[in-house]
Amino acid sequence: MLFNSYIFIFLFLPLAVAGYFISARLSGRTAAMLWLIAASLFFYGWWNPSYLWLLGVVMVFTYLAGRALSARPDKRLLAFAIAVDLGVLVYYKYANFLVDNAAAVTGQDWSLGRIVLPLAISFFTFQKIAYLVDSYRGLTKGYNFIEYTLFVAFFPQLIAGPIVHYKEVLPQFWLPETFRPQAENFAVGLTIFAIGLFKKAVLADGIAVYATPVFTAVQGGTHPDLLTAWAGALAYTFQLYFDFSGYSDMAIGGARLFGIKLPQNFNSPYKAANIIDFWRRWHMTLSRFLRDYLYISLGGNRKGEARRYLNLFITMLLGGIWHGAGWNFVIWGALHGFYLTANHGWRRIAPAGLETAAAYRLAAWTLTMLAVVVGWVFFRAPTLEVAMRMIAGMAGLNGVALPQALEMRLGGLATSLEAMGVTFSMVGGAAFVLSWTWIVVLFILACFFPNSQELMGRFKPVIDAAPAGQARRLLWKPDAGWAFGAAIVAVGGVLALTRVSEFLYFQF
Repeated sequence: MLFNSYIFIFLFLPLAVAGYFISARLSGRTAAMLWLIAASLFFYGWWNPSYLWLLGVVMVFTYLAGRALSARPDKRLLAFAIAVDLGVLVYYKYANFLVDNAAAVTGQDWSLGRIVLPLAISFFTFQKIAYLVDSYRGLTKGYNFIEYTLFVAFFPQLIAGPIVHYKEVLPQFWLPETFRPQAENFAVGLTIFAIGLFKKAVLADGIAVYATPVFTAVQGGTHPDLLTAWAGALAYTFQLYFDFSGYSDMAIGGARLFGIKLPQNFNSPYKAANIIDFWRRWHMTLSRFLRDYLYISLGGNRKGEARRYLNLFITMLLGGIWHGAGWNFVIWGALHGFYLTANHGWRRIAPAGLETAAAYRLAAWTLTMLAVVVGWVFFRAPTLEVAMRMIAGMAGLNGVALPQALEMRLGGLATSLEAMGVTFSMVGGAAFVLSWTWIVVLFILACFFPNSQELMGRFKPVIDAAPAGQARRLLWKPDAGWAFGAAIVAVGGVLALTRVSEFLYFQF
């Protein structure tokens, strides 16, 4: 079931919220939690009921292992439990990739057949690994199986994060006020949900029609020119941004309706002036997981600079592989591993005070965005061949082309451009102008406007919310003006649902 669907917005979500508070009022806290568990399992099973058993088996196994680790920490049990959870992930997500590559290397005709990827397996695997490690560290005590199940299955964060910790969510379900409807929670939650719906249905899906055809054409064998390649790459850059940002907002807003705050998962990453800051802002809970449970476990920065850079590279490489079973994800992870090591290395030798200079910050931001966009090409392209054709086009190796419709309007300038090697193609001028208009508008929104957490800053929309900061004149408040604005945004998002599409991160 999609957040951006009529059945979720107008049926499932209202029933889930109403049933939760009615159950709490009539039968108490446990009944409300059982209702929310049932609703969450229904939400997950809507996609493919046959995989509910897998979620249940892994959930029960991890619970039992976590209780045992909490009672008596044992490294061998921890390693075994993590290996089981990872084994499930590897089989469903990577088995075919590994077998296909082994067959290609050996020349054998090996095949496992079609393995259907269970929805959200990457996210709930990481969540369970975090739970196991926290249990080993003695951080998960005083809960029962019902509370644990709700922590795992809570539907707003089940499919694509945020990746939450036991200590962040469960204590909120121990508070009496969580089970009483509160006007502030409804106002904040519905506003953030409406913003997220608008981002997804209007902005992300709106620019997708200019990204997808470019990658599809390149997959079909075309070699894009400079402007076409950059239009496709930038359109996808902003499609992914508003798609994932929209999902994160809808998850945070949906959880807030139940009185639950989730951790922030997205904080205007395209405003980052370096790649280190980018990963502090993009998919923040994944970055936190990779840092706390992988980078630090590898030794972090405790074993010298060379080992630190190696640990950074390995962490990002594995983070890339986590996103998907394909060499394009391996390269994407390796690229960001290289970016991070280069950024940390530069910080060691950069002159003091350089980062405060406006010209330097602009140059650093430009270089960061260039690196990110190049990385997104590998992230989006279905094959390495497609990615390399896109990169070649972005480098200008296939020339520069403009729509023929512009040739007459340019007059004598067209002749000068042709002398410089620019060609005029039959590509529609309207599509060309619209694609670049979308890119410019979304660039302004992503890089110069406050994000939803900043807008709602006075009401602490997420766990450990940052100060409201720069957007004080735009800070949300529960009055008629903001209610009207939120209603307009919500209506715009709902009206755009005629072209419903999955969130991009659902495939991971």
